[in-house]
Amino acid sequence: MSPDPPPLPVHVDPLPYEARLDPRPDGQIDLVVIHCTELPDLAMARHYGEQVLYPGSQTGNSGHYYIDRDGSVHQYVAAGRVANHTRGYNERSIGIELVNTGRYPDWLDSRHQAMDEPYPQAQIAALIDLLQALQAELPSLRHIAGHEDLDTTEVEASDDPTVKVARKRDPGPRFPWDRVMAGVALERLRS
Repeated sequence: MSPDPPPLPVHVDPLPYEARLDPRPDGQIDLVVIHCTELPDLAMARHYGEQVLYPGSQTGNSGHYYIDRDGSVHQYVAAGRVANHTRGYNERSIGIELVNTGRYPDWLDSRHQAMDEPYPQAQIAALIDLLQALQAELPSLRHIAGHEDLDTTEVEASDDPTVKVARKRDPGPRFPWDRVMAGVALERLRS
């Protein structure tokens, strides 16, 4: 029998408002939502995550985990807290953000909807390792989805209000779903 692999190294760096996010029992978590930051780097993603957007709770938008292009894994919100990352699914899900430029900086410009940056091998390998670790820790975890699978809202394009664009496109067309699904025992969920 081979020994268990070493634990996945995770850099724990809680957001300043983490304690103000609602707590939840582990058994409530049955879904992982895959996002991309649509920002140039991890530092900018952290900056955006720290911004307080909800005055009542003094919290903001953030995933639980962030995976940089080099495969390093960063935890900004504990799994036992409800992070604001996907409308309508936060209470039951863990959000994982992959650093990727996506449509940055013109997210809603109809002329800039391509998501051309590939996901590096190290980043995807770390994602699969993290998903496997989460499955081992959370027996209720059964589903996986992309943000674009769950938030299909269309909005006016920033350059032309007569054109509609997807509000969320992440993780986007370059995300290797086949590879990820082959490495985990989760069922793909779509809205």
